[in-house]
Amino acid sequence: MLFSEVIGQESSKKLLKQMASGGRMPHALLFLGPQGSGKLALAIALAQYLLCENPDAEDACGQCSQCKKAAKLIHPDLHFSYPTIGPRAISDNFLANWRQAVIENPYLDVNQWLQGIGAENKQGNITKEECVNIIKKLSLKTFESHRKVLIIWLPEFLGKEGNRLLKIIEEPPENTVFILVAEEQELILNTILSRCQIVNIKALSDEETTEGLIRRKGLSREAALSVAYLASGNFNEALQMAGQQSNNNTALFLEWMRNCYRGNPIDMVNWVESFAKLGRENQKHFLRYALHFLREYNLLKASQGQARVRLQEQELQSAQKMTNILETGQVEQLAKLFSDCSYAVERNANPKVLFLDASIQMHKIMKGKLREAYTGLRAANVL
Repeated sequence: MLFSEVIGQESSKKLLKQMASGGRMPHALLFLGPQGSGKLALAIALAQYLLCENPDAEDACGQCSQCKKAAKLIHPDLHFSYPTIGPRAISDNFLANWRQAVIENPYLDVNQWLQGIGAENKQGNITKEECVNIIKKLSLKTFESHRKVLIIWLPEFLGKEGNRLLKIIEEPPENTVFILVAEEQELILNTILSRCQIVNIKALSDEETTEGLIRRKGLSREAALSVAYLASGNFNEALQMAGQQSNNNTALFLEWMRNCYRGNPIDMVNWVESFAKLGRENQKHFLRYALHFLREYNLLKASQGQARVRLQEQELQSAQKMTNILETGQVEQLAKLFSDCSYAVERNANPKVLFLDASIQMHKIMKGKLREAYTGLRAANVL
């Protein structure tokens, strides 16, 4: 992977290239940042830059044999360690799965990875055997490049086994670089942290996420921006939501709100019948959008229209019209209702029963009937 292929993170890219090209490359780096920020993508890009035969000030060449192998994650001097399943498992046992998963999505999270290798309810870990294997691999001479690079994805899963790596991280073999990619600093041994130079990676901005979605998914700018607002800097979340963008959630949500406010039974039933056909993932995405809209609506109402809210023009106009209809207490009830619906969707509730009942409760809430509006969900035995 080239630096140019990594979404956003321009300041981090600049810092890493300065380290690598200026002869000031630390032997151990720890990339620390939130999910979906591109830490692993940056680590792979840095590894390719370090292994490249002809790097320039901006990027690896992408053409030499070292780059081509690194891009496919098959370079013999590029090693990976990551959470696996099984009491004595090592990363090499899952290497084919790892290469496929990361090439498809270098922004993936640990749950996606573990479920992809059949974890189900099993806990992921980095075992003692894996630590022994790391030491063994790094003690060998380089095969093709002048450097060896080890990327440890989520060292939080090392636990106390990380003590086995302290010496080799502190005094690595010649021309060996460790790149640790982490999300939760407090779960990493302090003795490991003290041996690494920490590089803080920020969540992506809305604009970076938008540009990334346009580039990778071919979305229109309007659709990409809508997803970016929901993803809040997590590009992995944005990719998952973009994959479910078979419907226009803005129009669908506003139609639902209008139908429920008017209270016409035929309109509500027709909407529910159509919505129930979308499938569970699309329904979950829709409810995430609905909660996002309510959060921004509350901010708009509390600021009397002065706050800058994360709504596009059509959404903003609708929200402004609603400020004379919905009060904060009603919005809180709607938010609770939508959260309960999301919980029920996760547990495979019947969508027609669930959303028709929710529509009736929404009508009661928006017409000012402030009694408990979501008891109907429990009475219908869907929660």
